[in-house]
Amino acid sequence: MHWSEARDLIRKWREENVRNSQELVDIWEKVLKSKAHKLGDEYYLVLEQVCVASFDCNRLDVANDCLQVLTSKFPKSLRIALLQALHLEALERYDDALQLVDSIIKTDETNAAPRKRRVAILKAQGKTLDAIKELTDYLKVFMVDQDAWQELCDLYLVEQEYAKAAFCMEELILHNPHNHLFHQRLAEIKYTQGGFENLEIARAYFCQSYKLNNKNIRSLYGIFLSSCNIASSPKCVSSKKKEASQLSIWALKKINERYREARGKTDIDVESLENHLGLLQINASPS
Repeated sequence: MHWSEARDLIRKWREENVRNSQELVDIWEKVLKSKAHKLGDEYYLVLEQVCVASFDCNRLDVANDCLQVLTSKFPKSLRIALLQALHLEALERYDDALQLVDSIIKTDETNAAPRKRRVAILKAQGKTLDAIKELTDYLKVFMVDQDAWQELCDLYLVEQEYAKAAFCMEELILHNPHNHLFHQRLAEIKYTQGGFENLEIARAYFCQSYKLNNKNIRSLYGIFLSSCNIASSPKCVSSKKKEASQLSIWALKKINERYREARGKTDIDVESLENHLGLLQINASPS
């Protein structure tokens, strides 16, 4: 690869926020490092990019070389200080990393990056409850950060706080109502919570997810399983039981069609498929 091609590729990854960490480090060492003087002002942006990629790959030797150059050039930069905190975190010096991150936050309270880094450090230490508290405080200030809401949802799921995890997904749906994966995940959380009302909510969100993306086979399975559980519930009245049964049959036929299209073979036996799906049904009642 010519050095200019490598530069353009790395620039594209940087603009599109694509990591490709291992490839990036390889390109840096094999192509760009020896031609660094040709990068001009872009040199320091590339160094920062390579430094982060090096942490991803645990190439601390490369990261240390990049940090030395960047620190020498920008000794008072908060961005470089955050990279130094990443370095300490990679070395598992968590207390030192937290201390450095706290000093960055104190210097610039509006900077979101060090606050998120603090959450990551607490999570790496296994302090899930502390990470949740830190992230909820962060979201009081930066309410539109969708990545933060997703991370908070994950942390609540680790603690089996399903109602709070569902609230996070509801916030995400408000921010992006056309994302079928958000609807699907909220449906899965509600299905896991169990109970007749939660199953009905889960089915509604599975249906919405499938409506937004009719290629989502996971949502089809969700429609089938939630409808089956609703139909078999003693709380289900006869009119709803009929509706749930019809919907489960419809979902089963759609799943059958998808299998037939994917495998390019003769029609799969619906009864056999239904037996296999029966093995996937989870007790919807909370444990």
